[in-house]
Order: sequence, then structure tokens, then C-alpha cells
Amino acid sequence: MQYTHLGRSGLLVSRACLGTMNFGPQTSEEESFAIMDAALDAGINFFDTADGYGRPIKPGLTEEIIGRWLAQGGRREKIVLSTKVYGPMGDWPNQSGLSAYHIISACEASLQRLKTDRIDLYQMHHIDRETPWEEIWQAMERLVQAGKVIYVGSSNFAAWNIAQANELAKNRNFMGTISEQSLYNLTQRTIELEVIPACTAYGIGIIPWSPLGGGLLGGVLQKHSEGRRSHMRDKIEAHRSQLEAYESLCSSLGEEPASVALAWLLSRPVVTAPIIGPRTRDQLPGALRALDISLSPEVLEKLDSIFPGPGGEAPEAYSW
Repeated sequence: MQYTHLGRSGLLVSRACLGTMNFGPQTSEEESFAIMDAALDAGINFFDTADGYGRPIKPGLTEEIIGRWLAQGGRREKIVLSTKVYGPMGDWPNQSGLSAYHIISACEASLQRLKTDRIDLYQMHHIDRETPWEEIWQAMERLVQAGKVIYVGSSNFAAWNIAQANELAKNRNFMGTISEQSLYNLTQRTIELEVIPACTAYGIGIIPWSPLGGGLLGGVLQKHSEGRRSHMRDKIEAHRSQLEAYESLCSSLGEEPASVALAWLLSRPVVTAPIIGPRTRDQLPGALRALDISLSPEVLEKLDSIFPGPGGEAPEAYSW
């Protein structure tokens, strides 16, 4: 397994991050345990979840499953455990968002479900436009001082949100955020315009979610993917020419499309670790294959021609 620092921090994380969103709704607890065991055996030390994961059965279910896995012992000190706060955890007021009230109560609830005394990376799952940063940082500072949170991250933030958050944190002598979890893959490259330059400037590691584009980059045109194609028909047709060229390129490399998609992300300088979210234990080895793939400059150029990015950084991408 390869490891790297998460952003500008001294924290070392594996270059594959285990996503757990399927645990509960799509993956049984027994299979979830098997996936986490296999991930740990493979050297993955970066586990990602969220307090809201578990829907539509119930929010918090995924954290509960992870907590029961951790309670078996011998695991907690081996992993970097990350979760998120923002989404609704109930129908009452103050059970969502980033108010200090909700951050503190949501953190306590996550700690109980995860059966741990600390969250290594506490991520704001979305920007809260109705809560001032002074209030957000006051709550996060309190959790850090209490030892209940070690690092803070963001998810789905715009570049100016990242800049604003970290400048205000700096004014409070607080570390600010060290990671940003964003939608990023060959078919979705919008963050290259402004989010990636902002993260580079502030020393923030990017954790891409949906690295396979919701399945589009996983060999969706291949016969063995037929069972998964029905609900994606419109997307496939919209990208058919690109997908045909992409899967042909992957075939010429002798690699599975999913592995190439992950390897492309790993080649991006600011990317820390793509989130891999296997539904079964059998899917894990294929995802890890990407760590052994080195894409040549020629292949990277071909991928850019198939899935062109937005055209450099802002403002040159849309201005002179």
C-alpha cells in the first residue's frame, strides 16, 4: 500500500480511501465487516463515512455498523476514521446544518455510534450559507480542544468557501481545513477550474468521490455490465462515443476501465485518495489494482482528448 500526507498535515493516509456509504442499505453487516477486514489487511488505513449514511433505512446506520466492527478490538488505532456533519438527522429544528448546536450534538452522537472517543477527520458535508464562520469555527475549536476531533475537512465546497473558511480560521489561530471531498472523475472535471487551485494554494488534499462517474467509467459497455445498464441508459447514450474510445484505450492497455479511471485520479498532483466504495469484498482487489498502474504521458494525453477538462484554471478557461 502507498501512503501520503493528507494535505499540509503530518497525517499519513493510504492512497485508497474506503467509502462505506453502501454499508447497511446495500451491503449486509456481515459483508461490511468482511470488506473492512480485507481493506485493513490490504493496508488501507483511511475509512470514510457520514452520520447520514444508512438512508433510506435510517440515518446513522452505517456509523453503527462501523462501530460494531471497531468494538471487536485491535482496529481503532490502525485507521484514520473520518465522518461528516451537515445532513438532516431528524425532523426537529437544529438537527441539520452547521450551527454550533448541531455540530456539537452531531459529533457526540457520531462518537456514540462509532464506539470511539475521537473522530480523526470531521468533515463539513456541505456549505451552510445561514451560519457564520465564527460560529462554525468556535464549535470545531471546542471539539478539537476536547480531543473529540483531530482534523477538520470540507466536502462539496466552492473555491471561495475554502478560501473564506481558511482565512477566518487563520485569524483565529486555528488550523482550518486540511481536506476537501469533491465530485471528481474523468467525466466531471469542473473542480479543475477553481477548487483545485484553491486547494493547492492552501495545502488541502482532495478526496474525490464518485471516481467512476456513477458507473460510467467502470466498463459499462462491456457485456458483463449489462445488468447495471438499464438505469443508466440515458447517460450511456449521451457519452457513448467517449465511452467507446475510453474502453478501447483501456483494452489496449490490458487494464479494466475502473482501474484506469482510478489510476488517472491518482496521477493528479493534489489528489490524496479516491474513495472506493465496494458493495462486496470481491470488488475490493479490482479497485486496488489502480495503485499499481502508472499511466504514461501519452496515455494521459489520450484520456484528456477523450474526456477534455474545462480548459485550464480560472479565469483563463472562460476569459482571455
